[in-house]
Amino acid sequence: MPTLRYLTLALLLAMSSIFSTTAQANEATWRALQEGGLVILMRHSLAPGIGDPPGFERGSCETQRNLSAAGRAQAQAAGRAFRARDIPIAAVYSSSWCRALDTAELMALGPVEPTPWLDSFFRGRGDQTSITQTAQEQIAAWQGPGNLLLVTHQVNITALVGSGAGSGEMIVVRPAGDEMQVVGRLSVSGQ
Repeated sequence: MPTLRYLTLALLLAMSSIFSTTAQANEATWRALQEGGLVILMRHSLAPGIGDPPGFERGSCETQRNLSAAGRAQAQAAGRAFRARDIPIAAVYSSSWCRALDTAELMALGPVEPTPWLDSFFRGRGDQTSITQTAQEQIAAWQGPGNLLLVTHQVNITALVGSGAGSGEMIVVRPAGDEMQVVGRLSVSGQ
């Protein structure tokens, strides 16, 4: 049994180190956001499932995959986290999919402008090249003051930064000419 105790203690210490490093990275990202001039690429909050059901219509939320109660709470918690840290948000753009619009609106960080250059292109729903290129141009043009919040979809984020994001997760980038420098990742729980 002493070996099991030592293994458990070692595992707990390793997990503590990982959580501490993640918390420090999150705090550094929050501090960078307080200075402004960054772009936040956010995947919509939790909307269980993949893609959209048959009969999907962009302007009809009843035909789409929508936020769950946990997803709604997650979006509200993210908005509270931004307000609690006094993060300046200068503009909020969203995909026109209901789950993205609802996420942006529930965050309550400013008026939300739906835009086609954040719409999903999953399963051929849109022109990936055109959507990604326009998003890249919009990000490259951002100078602040404040930060730009873009609420979109996993496929869009992957096309822009080369890695995906979980539901409600944010990847913060610094525009640098035609490039983007990843500043950090943020995830806020709705619990």
